[in-house]
Amino acid sequence: MPDIKHFNPDIVLDDALQIFWRQGQPTTGIQALVTATGVSRSSLYATFGNKDGLYAAALGRYIEQHSTPAFARLSSAGSGLTAVEEFFSGLIGIRCAGPVAGWGCMVTNAYAGPECADPDIRGLLEEHHGALRSAMRSALESAAELDQLQPSTDLDDAAAVLATLAYGVNLRSRAGADARSLTDTVSAALAPLRARPSPQEQPCP
Repeated sequence: MPDIKHFNPDIVLDDALQIFWRQGQPTTGIQALVTATGVSRSSLYATFGNKDGLYAAALGRYIEQHSTPAFARLSSAGSGLTAVEEFFSGLIGIRCAGPVAGWGCMVTNAYAGPECADPDIRGLLEEHHGALRSAMRSALESAAELDQLQPSTDLDDAAAVLATLAYGVNLRSRAGADARSLTDTVSAALAPLRARPSPQEQPCP
């Protein structure tokens, strides 16, 4: 059995995450992972089972590092639609500028790739989607309490739409959409949810 104690699996996962995120699971060969991590094929397999096992672990780490903190901020902010706007603003900022611009979202990329057929990967993706939708609903609950929403708004339906919009932002940014157009799309999606000013609140002509 190869000696696998000489490397830190957490560091290896961080390195593997970067290459899987940038290139995708299907087009990332084991040699590319060996080069990126500096760990031999036999040691990688001894620790993670195979390339699929390493990918699943890297995807789980991506969710833990990137998605979970963002969802926690969204659900706990208490500022309603402002929190939703800030969530999308942060998402668009990361997708369109900085060191990972153009990479999209590792979760959304997985939904669009053949790896989605793997039951373990599908389980991670569905758990992620449930957490995203739940965080959106929490923010919308706050918005309703703050009288920011149309009275007829169905919170479950609106949360599902906004969660799906997040995946759309990720895909479009990977295809080269600019931050302005994505921000305009988010604004258009939020507009029908907003409460209308009462007549006495309307500005005088």
